[in-house]
Amino acid sequence: MEIGTWCVPVRLSMPTPEWSLWVDAVPRPGWQNMAIDHALLDGAEQGVAVLRLYRWAPPCLSFGAHEPAHRRYDRALIEARGLDCVRRPTGGRAVWHHNELTYALAAPLSRFGGLREAYLRIHIMLAAALARIGVPTTLAGPGQPTPGVAAGPCFRAAVGGEVMVEGKKLVGSAQLRHDTAFLQHGALLLSDDQSLLSELAGVTDTHSGATTVAHLLDRPAPIEEIVIAIGEAAREAWPGVWHAFAPGATLDAADALAAHYRDPAWTWCR
Repeated sequence: MEIGTWCVPVRLSMPTPEWSLWVDAVPRPGWQNMAIDHALLDGAEQGVAVLRLYRWAPPCLSFGAHEPAHRRYDRALIEARGLDCVRRPTGGRAVWHHNELTYALAAPLSRFGGLREAYLRIHIMLAAALARIGVPTTLAGPGQPTPGVAAGPCFRAAVGGEVMVEGKKLVGSAQLRHDTAFLQHGALLLSDDQSLLSELAGVTDTHSGATTVAHLLDRPAPIEEIVIAIGEAAREAWPGVWHAFAPGATLDAADALAAHYRDPAWTWCR
């Protein structure tokens, strides 16, 4: 055989993926949280992958980007009670952010292969984290029908791949894709049952499709343990070089986006 016919395999050296973890110790208002997540998505388009864990202060009602909030929720009652509200850049349905922990992952989509795969893999990671603190979970089956934006609050029903315990939803998530990157963020309920949303919608149906960490553990939710568990589970799920995130440039970028998320014309656009 001539030398020219030999096929010599060539091994290409792939760069080690880099990730950042941001445990945001400052509870922030809804408009700022959404501006920050939007800024993280913009950064992900430049190849930066960040997992952020955060809280809200004051408590806030968030609407999905395409949700008909004007038709469903009583704006006059919300304003009379002085409740904060914001419209997310992502899809999905309303969430009351009070006694919960929110996660956000902004990353190049190429690291996950697609939005559906990302949705599932992120929830698998969260399920692994919850198992570390003694909360056994399952994932909603792929055949679970996807509720439309007019189907009521986020935690009323699960979609395929979401984190469940005994048929009730523990984590509610939403996504947004921009070109080569995506943002997925969601609420892990610590002790709030989301019942306020029924009141704000003027309905008396007390059905709840949600459960909470405190209910499952029969004790106050161990927020610090949960944060540590999520960090450990993320490192196992997505190997690479992990860094503590330096948020300075992201906070500056979020400042430029803040006016959009503070604007009632955006919050109540639908």
